[in-house]
Amino acid sequence: MRRRTVTAGNLEELLQVTAPAPAPDQAAPTPAAPAPREEHGLRTEFEFELPRGYLDEAGTVHRHGAMRLATARDELRPQIDLRVKENPAYLSVVLLSQVITRLGAITDVHAGIVERMYATDVAFLQDFYRRVNSEGHTRAAVTCPHCEGGFEIDLSGGRLGES
Repeated sequence: MRRRTVTAGNLEELLQVTAPAPAPDQAAPTPAAPAPREEHGLRTEFEFELPRGYLDEAGTVHRHGAMRLATARDELRPQIDLRVKENPAYLSVVLLSQVITRLGAITDVHAGIVERMYATDVAFLQDFYRRVNSEGHTRAAVTCPHCEGGFEIDLSGGRLGES
């Protein structure tokens, strides 16, 4: 069996070559039109609100966004990224940029945007990613520091203290 070396430059080409061919009776979907989402009872996208927000070049703060469930490809792709090979800490930046589908009005979230986020927002997104992909929900158990009573909060919605 012959081995093939994969680099970031030829990843898309390799993915196109190895993708399954469409059935003869199905027309290939046009790239401009996204496929309609089917409801299967599986939640695949989760809304979130960043603690600080992403400040873009125009001075607009983007706080609300959405993250989709990660696929195996999302987990594997950063492993061959040259930036990750040079600096393993960059893995979370690449991974988050692949699964964040929207950030405010921004729909093209790329590694450059995640790089310019505040550290508190990146830490929030890393925890959010783990909860969504490992546990399947966005709830977290917390304890009140005053009365030591336990309760759950939903990390995806609203600010702390709001109902």
